Amino acid sequence: MSIVRLDKITVVGLKGDEASLLARLQDMGCVELIPLGEPAPETEIGELAFHHECPMHPEGDRCLCCLEEALQFLRDCPQRRRQVRRAADFDAEAVVRRVLAVRRRLLDLESERDALIRRLRLWRPWGDFEFPPLEEMDGWRLWFYVVPHAQLDAVRALPYYQEIVRRDQRFNYVVLIAREEPRGVPVPRVHLGARSRRCLEERLDEVELAIEDAQAERAWLTRWYALLRRNLATLRDRAALEAAAERLLVAGPVVALQGWMPSRRVGELETYVCDRRLVLQREPPSPADDPPTLLENPAWLRAGEDLVNFYMTPGYHTWDPSAVVFFSFALFFAMILADAGYAALLGLALWFGWRRLERTAVGRRWRPLALTVVLFSLGYGVLVGSYFGLTPPPDSPLAALHRLDMDDTDTMMALSVLIGCLHLLLATVMDARRRDDRAAALAPAGWALVVSAGLVWVLERGFGLPLPPALGVGLAAVGLTLVLLYAGPRRPWPGRLLAGLKELTGVTALFGDVLSYLRLFALGLASGSLAVQFNHMALTLPEALPGIGLAVAVVVASLGHGVNLVLGVAGGVIHGLRLNVIEFFKWGLKQEGRLFRPLKRTET
Repeated sequence: MSIVRLDKITVVGLKGDEASLLARLQDMGCVELIPLGEPAPETEIGELAFHHECPMHPEGDRCLCCLEEALQFLRDCPQRRRQVRRAADFDAEAVVRRVLAVRRRLLDLESERDALIRRLRLWRPWGDFEFPPLEEMDGWRLWFYVVPHAQLDAVRALPYYQEIVRRDQRFNYVVLIAREEPRGVPVPRVHLGARSRRCLEERLDEVELAIEDAQAERAWLTRWYALLRRNLATLRDRAALEAAAERLLVAGPVVALQGWMPSRRVGELETYVCDRRLVLQREPPSPADDPPTLLENPAWLRAGEDLVNFYMTPGYHTWDPSAVVFFSFALFFAMILADAGYAALLGLALWFGWRRLERTAVGRRWRPLALTVVLFSLGYGVLVGSYFGLTPPPDSPLAALHRLDMDDTDTMMALSVLIGCLHLLLATVMDARRRDDRAAALAPAGWALVVSAGLVWVLERGFGLPLPPALGVGLAAVGLTLVLLYAGPRRPWPGRLLAGLKELTGVTALFGDVLSYLRLFALGLASGSLAVQFNHMALTLPEALPGIGLAVAVVVASLGHGVNLVLGVAGGVIHGLRLNVIEFFKWGLKQEGRLFRPLKRTET
C-alpha cells in the first residue's frame, strides 16, 4: 500500500541495438520512456500512434484507427456468426477494407433512406402527381406553401394564380402558379423536389433492400472479429515500438534512452544490458525531476486505486491513499444506505453476478470493494435496526444488536462529525508524515492538532466523555500557532507571517469540511424515513381498498422500496466519493501527479 520507488535509468548502446532493446523493454512492461529526441505530435507510448500513411486510406488516415472502426462496426452488429479461430490465409488488411466499405455503404444508404422518408412526409398532403416538363408549362412553375388559417387571407390577396389542394384543422395547402418565386408570401416555401411521390417510394424500396443486403454482409463479416481483434493487439504493440523509437536520442553511431523504472526491477535490466554489452546508469529522482506515480496494492485493494485515480493521481512525493479511500468509501456508503434489508438485496445481486465479474479484469478488481460495501452496509443496517424500514421487535435477537437510534438526532450528528474529524485527522497526519523537511511538516501537523481539538470537543459534548475543556483549547492554540509560524518555513519572517495569516483563513474551510460529514446522517435519515413512509402507505391500503388493497399494497411497497434503494445507492456512490476526493484529498494530498504509463505488450 504505497507509491513504488522509481529510478531514472539511462541505457547507451550502438546504433542498431535499439530495436532489440525496445522489444525487451516492451516484454518487461515496466519502463516509462522519457523523450530524448523530438517526439511526433500526439505521440504517446502505449497509445494508437501510426504516423505513416495507411494503405487503406490514401488520404493519410492511420491504419490502427481503421482497424478500431472496423472492430467497433462488427462488435455492434446484432447478429454474430461463429468465429474463425485459425486461418492460414487470413488477410487482415483485405477484411478491414471490406468491412469499412460495408460500413460506408450502410451509412450512405441509411442517410438516403432518412432523406427519402423526410421528403415523402412532405409529399403526403399534396397527393400523387408527376411534374410536367417546364416546356409544356410555358415557363410557369408550381410553388407550394403550407398556410395557417389565420394567414390565408393574406395569401389570397396576392396577385398570383392559386389553388387550395387540401385543408386540415390547422393548415391550408396552397399551390401558387408563377414564373418566378412569389413575393410577399408570409410563410416559407415547401421544397418537394423534382421527383414525384411514386419515384420516391420506388427508390425507398430499393434502398431498404440494399440496407438489408449490407446488414447481411456485415453479419457474415463478423466471423473475422476474433482474428481482427488479435491483429489489433499486434498493431498496437508495433505502434508503441514506433512511438518509443522516436523518444530515443541518436548521436552518430550512439543511441541512448532514458526512462523511469521500479527500483526493484532494475536488476532484470542489468542482466540484459550485461549480456548485450550496453551501458546502464541508474539514479534516484532529483528534486528537479517529475517522476510518474505507480501505485502498488494487494489485489483486493486495487479498486481503491481506481477510486483515487477517478479524481486525481497522487504526486510521486506524496502518499498512497488507496486503502483509506477503499474502507472509508464502504463506510460512507453504508451510513447513507442505512438499511440491512437493502444491503441484503445488494448482496444477493453480488452473489448472482460474482462469476460474471470474474470474466473481466475490471470485474475482478471491483469484486472485493463490492463485497466490502455489502458487508459494511449489512453491519451498519443491523446497528441502526432497519430492515426495509422495519424495526425488529424488542425481544428478538436482532434487537440486541440495535445499538444506534436514527431518531436520536444529537447522537447521530455527533457520530457523523466524529467520523469527519477522524477522517480529516488522518489526512493531515499523513500529509505531515510524508514531508522530508521537518519545518514544512509543522504546518500540516498544526492542522492535525486543530482537528484533534474538534475531536476532543465532539467526544466531550456529543458522547459525554470526561475530557477537560482546556485540552481542546490547548490543542487548538498550539496548532494555530504552528500554522501561523510554519506555513512558509523558508521565507523571511515578514513573508512567513503573511503566509501564516493567509493559511489561517483555512480555519473556516476546515470547520465547513468537518460539518460536511453531516450528510452521512442526513442522507441515512432520509432513506430510513422514506422506507418507513412506504411501509405505512402499504399497510393502510388493504383497509382503504377492500379486495384489491393487498395487491396494490405489494406493488406500492415494491416500487417504493425499489426507488428508495436506487436513491440510496446513487447517494452512497456520489457522496461517498465526494467526501473522499473533496474533503479528504483537500487536506491530505497537496500535490497532483500523473500515472505511470510503461511501454508494454498488449498481445497475449
